[in-house]
Amino acid sequence: MIEATLEILQRELGKAIAETAIMLGIAALFSLILGISLGFVLYLTRQPAFLANPGLNRGVAGIINFIRSIPFIILVVFTLPFTFWLVGTKIGPVAAAVPMSISATVFLARLVEMSLQEVDRGVIEAAFATGASRALIIRNVLLVEAAPGIARGITVTFISLIGFSAMAGMVGGGGIGNLAVQYGYYRYETGVMLFTIVFLVLIVQFAQYCGDLIARKLAH
Repeated sequence: MIEATLEILQRELGKAIAETAIMLGIAALFSLILGISLGFVLYLTRQPAFLANPGLNRGVAGIINFIRSIPFIILVVFTLPFTFWLVGTKIGPVAAAVPMSISATVFLARLVEMSLQEVDRGVIEAAFATGASRALIIRNVLLVEAAPGIARGITVTFISLIGFSAMAGMVGGGGIGNLAVQYGYYRYETGVMLFTIVFLVLIVQFAQYCGDLIARKLAH
């Protein structure tokens, strides 16, 4: 059993890690940019002191809530035509990164919005009282005060992406999830399954540690 497990891991592990890294890298990059941006849009368009726009807020919130209500596996299938149009294929890590990016973006947007809502209104009002511009308050007050919460939200989102990448492996995305299913489940290689579980747990623990460390550094 051990010999068979080692032989499979030696042959397949490197490719699986590379595919998982591609999925996580692409999805993390796009969700970070779009998720934080949408989170600020949700918050700012609800605040009369900033850029209140009820119509835009309801529209963006409605789209986010619609996407968040779709289970990830179903979202993968639902977005197949868009994925094929965008990247020219429906399988592989790059294709899997498309629904991963969409799901993580809306998830992070809500976490960022909640972090911004937790900022003390007294601090914002004091900044307005000094005559600071909206742009300055957004950059030097809102972003700074909400930074620890946003860092924790990014950590939670990245950990969710690890789970998404494993599920994407079941539908042609490749990666660690595909390795676990193809060998640990279909071929009854228990050693491979146990290894992938331990490997994913270690990645999650490391990501959580780094996220908590960054959040503590940003706290003041």
